[in-house]
Amino acid sequence: MSSDTAARASLGVSLAFHIVFAAVSIGLPLMFCIAEGIGLRRRDATWYILARRWSRASGILFVVGAVSGTALSFEFGLLWPRFMGFASGIVGLMFTFEGVAFFIEAIFLGLYLYGWDRLSPRTHWLCSIPVVISAALASQFIVAVNSWMNTPTGFQLVNGKAVNIDPFAAMFNPAAPAQALHMLIAAYQVTGFTVAAVYAVGLLRKRKNPYHIRGVQLGMILATVMVPLQAIVGSWIGEMIARQQPEKLAGLESLFHTTTGAPLTLFGWPDASTQQIYFGIAIPKLLSLLSFNNPNATVTGLDAYAQNTWPSLPITHLAFDTMATLGGLFLLVPILFWGLYYWKKRTVPTARWFLWVLVISGPLTFVALEAGWVAAELGRQPWVIYNIMRTSDGSTTNPGVGFFFFIFLAIYLALGVASAGLLLRLARERKTFVPEKSSLETSQPVSGEPVGVES
Repeated sequence: MSSDTAARASLGVSLAFHIVFAAVSIGLPLMFCIAEGIGLRRRDATWYILARRWSRASGILFVVGAVSGTALSFEFGLLWPRFMGFASGIVGLMFTFEGVAFFIEAIFLGLYLYGWDRLSPRTHWLCSIPVVISAALASQFIVAVNSWMNTPTGFQLVNGKAVNIDPFAAMFNPAAPAQALHMLIAAYQVTGFTVAAVYAVGLLRKRKNPYHIRGVQLGMILATVMVPLQAIVGSWIGEMIARQQPEKLAGLESLFHTTTGAPLTLFGWPDASTQQIYFGIAIPKLLSLLSFNNPNATVTGLDAYAQNTWPSLPITHLAFDTMATLGGLFLLVPILFWGLYYWKKRTVPTARWFLWVLVISGPLTFVALEAGWVAAELGRQPWVIYNIMRTSDGSTTNPGVGFFFFIFLAIYLALGVASAGLLLRLARERKTFVPEKSSLETSQPVSGEPVGVES
């Protein structure tokens, strides 16, 4: 394995692993913040039970994300020294802000986890708010680094070196707003569907109690809010890419020839040698409409660029289509849920066929997340910094780095097994108890309900 291949493989595996845990780590704090807030307002023990269970799961995922994120930082230094040598002065501030947000999240998550029986209910709930905010901000600063790689700004290039650096201009590069929102909404959407899927499994096992029903309901509420927002932001990203990275757009859509009134091609197999898409479904003029809000606009094709700068085909196109297709299907799930909900007179639907829809939707959201990330990264190739530095020029030239690939792979396998084991153990716990102070300063359980519930 060459040093360049090993560097790419190591970072690819690391990001594919880290993004899963990072997404749920961003979304779960919002879930337990909302759940505890409802419990506080309604004096309802079941919401407290959900909040406590989710906070414990969030603690596990936070630790796993911290370890995998630390491994990533080592990889940048060990395997991508030429990239970091060029970019560190530009993106260093973003990494610093991410670190600050991470430490704030760690502090308040610690207070939240260990404060159940030690803080007043309102103070304890207030501790969840900084966790939600700092988790979201940490993701935004990291995404800002990636968006800068797509639309590099905030410096001048003189003799191959970055001078006159403005880190804030780099942070607020043209791709940053759309990419930041896209990732944040994706994290919340993935979490909503995942939580709904987990509690749908409980309902399939005939545990039709308020605990599982409310878990499904809150998960679907979050997913319902995020799915249409994601569609809007996805359209925004498409317009940004059309203007800032036209070559990437052509790769994502496998548009080989510059076309006026360009069609949007779904699926199919793009062949770079013949410059054709086989078995695709072309929708006339839709790509021009989505890219420039004009069905007759001209969209630049791959033929406008040297072939050695084309993105990786067909993987880029297939990954993008997978993400977009699943995103469209996710729009249907909330419609089904709320249609059945109101048809059943405001009762969470528990028909087995629909519960299976929820169960299947959970893992599919991770497929969409990974496919979107693959499309975003491979769509920029062969550039690690768009039109500035090729990926092959940013990796290490030292021999023997293939060894590190297997080290990092072993780390992630161990983390994956350990985290799965801990989460399954948490799920198998028969009871989760509401702490004494969650009764809002009373000596009786909230709402008179039992303080334990089977998981």
